[in-house]
Amino acid sequence: MPATKFILRCSDCGENNYYTEKNRQNVTATLKLRKHCPVCRRHTEHEETRLRR
Repeated sequence: MPATKFILRCSDCGENNYYTEKNRQNVTATLKLRKHCPVCRRHTEHEETRLRR
């Protein structure tokens, strides 16, 4: 099963806001997305933090 679950963390406040998955065979770099942070109340860059098993 190549898809791996991980957490997206806000780069400004450090809150874990989103859970998602990616195919690690196709995407090897760390994922960075601009998502809405409910704590900061604005769109910020969210970064992949740790893998879930």
